[in-house]
Amino acid sequence: MDQITHNVRRNQWLNIVNACQSRTDNSTVREWLKANGIAYKSYYYWLRKFRQEAYEHIDPVSSEDRHSFAEIPLQREAFDNGPFDSGFRADAVIRINDCVIALSNTASEALLRSILEGLNHAC
Repeated sequence: MDQITHNVRRNQWLNIVNACQSRTDNSTVREWLKANGIAYKSYYYWLRKFRQEAYEHIDPVSSEDRHSFAEIPLQREAFDNGPFDSGFRADAVIRINDCVIALSNTASEALLRSILEGLNHAC
């Protein structure tokens, strides 16, 4: 099928899909299709194609938009340094089950993002 033929069919089906989606009577899609002589499988084939096209034009949410940071008031507590250097002082401690993440105020934003994304996938 050449591009012109495809574009003509695409426009015809776009009109059909729009008409079906904006039907005002209380009929179901199947009833509307039958009343208008349109094949059920063909309608859903083109509807799926149009939805895929629309999805491809959506801008993905950037990682900048997915995360926000809030100050968390901390209660100072003794932290077992475990494998850390004896000079390390944790400013924030995250405990999830047996996992402990100790952070200092000098942790970079990139490191925090990586930790949060890792936690998101782990939990």
